[in-house]
Amino acid sequence: MTADLAGRRALVTGGASGIGRAVAVALAAAGADVALTYLTHDPAPVVAEIESMRRLAFAVQLDARHSFDVDAAVSRAAKALGGIDILVNNVGGLVDRRPLAITDDAHWHHVMDLNLSSVFYTTRATLPLLPRGGRIVTVGAQAALSGGGTGGVPYATAKAAVEGFTRALARELGPREITVNAVAPGFVRDTPFHAVHTPEPAQRAAVAATPLRRAGEPADVAAAVLHLVSDAASFVTGSVLDVNGGAWFR
Repeated sequence: MTADLAGRRALVTGGASGIGRAVAVALAAAGADVALTYLTHDPAPVVAEIESMRRLAFAVQLDARHSFDVDAAVSRAAKALGGIDILVNNVGGLVDRRPLAITDDAHWHHVMDLNLSSVFYTTRATLPLLPRGGRIVTVGAQAALSGGGTGGVPYATAKAAVEGFTRALARELGPREITVNAVAPGFVRDTPFHAVHTPEPAQRAAVAATPLRRAGEPADVAAAVLHLVSDAASFVTGSVLDVNGGAWFR
């Protein structure tokens, strides 16, 4: 079944690069109008690509660690699109690798706010706008299952919390027929995360340890998100879909 999102309006946080960009483009290709947030990456190329599909595109700059700014950005996105039917929480990142013994309070809160509080703020701001049957998908990480790499305790902790948030919210929103799910990517190349934090030898090792013997691509994660927001997944909620080539199993 091919996803048909004609007439739907999606908000993708962190949609100007990597996985977020791939998700935004995939949603547009399926027929949705798309608003995206960005912080430092230029949103113009992805906006132009979406508009080339004759879909509406809107970009708003946002540091999703701050609730007031999130509220304003969600309001602007909803106004630009005429509403929001789909929310994809994609903002997140490792920030830095530090052993826990030298992790100070500021770093801990930075990682938590970027990966967990951002999900809470954006979801809370979007909930009043979502119609019955709306969709929420959050991009988690394999680190929630595996524990992640060296120096990533705050990141793995935040991503594990995202999974708990997903399950609890799925129960809460079930009566509104709003599904709440997450995807958990493994090693996905061509993303800012691994370009900055994963040296080439570690990238090769990750591929070698993956049963499918290849790295993931942003499009692989986008395809999983597309399924979860489609009508084909209307009876799927509270789930975490691993997209890791078999590197880790639940």
